[in-house]
Amino acid sequence: MPTQHENWMQLALKEAERAYALNEVPVGALIIHQNKIIAKGFNQIEKLQDPTAHAEMIAITAAASHLQSRRLEGCTMYVTLEPCPMCAGAIILARIPTLVFGTFDPKAGACGTLFNLTADKRLNHHPHVISGVLDVQCEALLKSFFKEKRKANS
Repeated sequence: MPTQHENWMQLALKEAERAYALNEVPVGALIIHQNKIIAKGFNQIEKLQDPTAHAEMIAITAAASHLQSRRLEGCTMYVTLEPCPMCAGAIILARIPTLVFGTFDPKAGACGTLFNLTADKRLNHHPHVISGVLDVQCEALLKSFFKEKRKANS
């Protein structure tokens, strides 16, 4: 039987699939507050021609608007890929208490792989991080996307 984290991550994967369909790197995110989805996001970097249009950034902006607060206290973020330094920084600044991610990012991961911003004691907020939730599915979607990209470019 799937856990609550797995159920939410399945919905984040649906957001990642939306990105995939738009030829964006398939990363999806959602933010939960009081056991309800208050924000969703998927990568839209190419569509918006905005290097900050990561799934996490879009979801954080939507959640802050929904709660009418820059502090997302009492929220949990689910994201299919380990956040990069920009997104990890935004998670910290938003005071999100819990971050759950799918697969690790060996090229830009900032929540344990290349950096560990979320555990840096010099910072004033340290979200609880849960990693590896549905990691096989999250990684498979990314691998499929990049395999198609390489095939198209050869």
